Amino acid sequence: MSHQFPDIEARLRAALAPVDPPAHLQERVEATLDTLVELAADELETWELGAMRDPRNWPRAAIGPAAALVVGTGAAAGLVVLRTQRKRHRRRAQSRNPRDLAARTMRDAMREARKVLDDLAPGG
Repeated sequence: MSHQFPDIEARLRAALAPVDPPAHLQERVEATLDTLVELAADELETWELGAMRDPRNWPRAAIGPAAALVVGTGAAAGLVVLRTQRKRHRRRAQSRNPRDLAARTMRDAMREARKVLDDLAPGG
């Protein structure tokens, strides 16, 4: 059977090669995620604990902040992954071995997470 498809491995390798998305798409996704994080933070800031005193308000008062927490956390994690992923080529070139690459990747991810959290801080 291999005589019918002599270069099937090469074709599969070419077809499944990773493709970097265009820069404008990355920028658009990052801007959207950043907006979602900010909107979620605003929603959580405006949440009033006093509204929880009346049981009739519980569904409405709990759904907004819970949704904001889920959406904001997901968007923030997406931002960290996107920004960390952007620097992967440089990290790979600077790394001495897989363990060093993993350590550099974790440091970059932590640095990006701190940036996202700093942007959320008042006056940030």
